[in-house]
Amino acid sequence: MRFKDKVCIVTGATSGIGRATAERMGEEGGKVLVVGRDEERGKEVVDTIKGKGGDAQFADVDVADAKAVEAAVRQALDTWGRVDVMVNNAAMMTFTPIVDLAVEDWDQVLAVNLRAVFLFCKFTIPHMNGGAIVNVSSVHAFQSTANVIPYASSKGGMEAFSRGVALEYDMAKVRINCVAPGAIDTPMLWENPNVKSGEEKIEGAIGQPADIASAICYLASDEARYINGTTLVVDGGRLGIL
Repeated sequence: MRFKDKVCIVTGATSGIGRATAERMGEEGGKVLVVGRDEERGKEVVDTIKGKGGDAQFADVDVADAKAVEAAVRQALDTWGRVDVMVNNAAMMTFTPIVDLAVEDWDQVLAVNLRAVFLFCKFTIPHMNGGAIVNVSSVHAFQSTANVIPYASSKGGMEAFSRGVALEYDMAKVRINCVAPGAIDTPMLWENPNVKSGEEKIEGAIGQPADIASAICYLASDEARYINGTTLVVDGGRLGIL
């Protein structure tokens, strides 16, 4: 029970990696704020956690909106009185060559994937004491493919951001790390038009959301108390193929 009585906020928690992480933290004793945009699926995650004896609430949040993020953090504080774990998992992608990409699409990807990380860190860190932040990056931060530049840029920025935050705070207050998944069996993978067209080949092992949830939970737990400002690549060796 690594998260017994710990308050955990997980974004993008209504499906895929986020859902697996929220449910795993709930199973291990965490009090989980399930952050997403789909209320029906969010309530399913809450019910699953509660059905296994845990505690959870849903928050419908535009993660790029500062007031909405602050309100979500306040919801956790008003309900449970603290924040111990922050998992920034919400993400989106575009699949357009950079010269054809609408400025608004660039801004939206960076807002959801990177601005949101800044906002949740800004509003949770002041309430943390021995807390842990885990940001979900991607192998695209290291080696990418065509037509996903905003996504790759946001993940590279996320990792630089995390290294910087690690320098600003003593580990006794907060640790911050990233997990970089490879090809994971989620809608984001299979709805990728590059994958559908065969332009991007999915070679090697395909992971499950639970595989990434395990890594996230490790970094968020006291077992990783000496790990700070780093990225754990969990890709089944995919970087060696790209």
